[in-house]
Amino acid sequence: MSEPGDTLDLLPDGVVVADADGRVCAINRVAADMLDLPATPSPLGRPLAEVLTLRDHHGAAWTDTNQPYGGLRTRTAIPEQTWLLPEGTEVLVTARLHRLPRSGSGQIGAVQAVALSLRSGRGRARLDRDRSDLVATLAHELRSPLTGVKGFVHVLLNRWDQLNDDQKRLMLTTAGADADRLSRLIVELLDVARIDTGRLQLHRRPVDLVRKAVQAQQSISVATSTPIEVSVADDLPPVDADPDKVMQVLTNVIENAVRHGSGTVRVHVDHLAEDAGWLAVSVTDEGDGIPAELRKRVFTKFWTAARGGGSGLGLYIVHGLVRAHGGTVVIGERPGGGAQVVTTWPVAAGTGSPTGPPGS
Repeated sequence: MSEPGDTLDLLPDGVVVADADGRVCAINRVAADMLDLPATPSPLGRPLAEVLTLRDHHGAAWTDTNQPYGGLRTRTAIPEQTWLLPEGTEVLVTARLHRLPRSGSGQIGAVQAVALSLRSGRGRARLDRDRSDLVATLAHELRSPLTGVKGFVHVLLNRWDQLNDDQKRLMLTTAGADADRLSRLIVELLDVARIDTGRLQLHRRPVDLVRKAVQAQQSISVATSTPIEVSVADDLPPVDADPDKVMQVLTNVIENAVRHGSGTVRVHVDHLAEDAGWLAVSVTDEGDGIPAELRKRVFTKFWTAARGGGSGLGLYIVHGLVRAHGGTVVIGERPGGGAQVVTTWPVAAGTGSPTGPPGS
């Protein structure tokens, strides 16, 4: 029987065990707190139906609904279900029915013990909210470019002979840009799933970080009037990274500066001051900056500023991709006002490669 300080008290979930007679023979502190059981009288030795004060939304008791000691003799478990604690909080409950070994007739014996696990439903609720947010974000972000592509295609199909070459070219260029945006959103969603599940794969090789910064600057400059300047230190070595992921990170960070900042966006590539085994890419804008209390929140999924829009996934993906390379992402203030985002990348082997995370 469980006593205070028993091993069961070390478990993160609530545990209740009843014997063959349906009386509680073990219960840990987490379960006792969940069920709001007083210290005296002890729940040990009491009927399971009295101790397990769980109800569904219709008021039915867990023991009455599931009949752990009845039913088919082949039943050895009760799948996870959502139940309500006395104060109304949802918990996830699952049970294992331990039976006597098979007899000579080959039949499984009666239930000898019922072991229940009670887990807070907050994690499940948070996951459900995240999924709902993801669906809502996906629908919103995909609708705009998809509407643009569909509209221009219909106009071209229905009025082809009435449009001149410049009009056709403009419509096709815009539709192509919207299609590229759709492709990027799909890539972002796939990366979010891989980051969340730990299945992100990197194809690392020596990468010219300066060249990637220039490519990102040139690509973004085509679609914005915001000035973007790139400056680099001399004789920078390549970094050990996945070139596609480097481009994705730099593009997201620069686009974020363009979207939420103002004035000139400046990109600077140099050795990390604290450790020459790492290169740092600093992206600054001349906007209002990011308050200190929000700087960690910007790396969460679906975070967006009050203006500028976006899917809210960009900096979450940036954080995941940079961390996967062993680097860091730091948000600070630009001297003179504005935000500064610094990402660090490991120098490739043989060119002063790092021995640990930057700053270690």
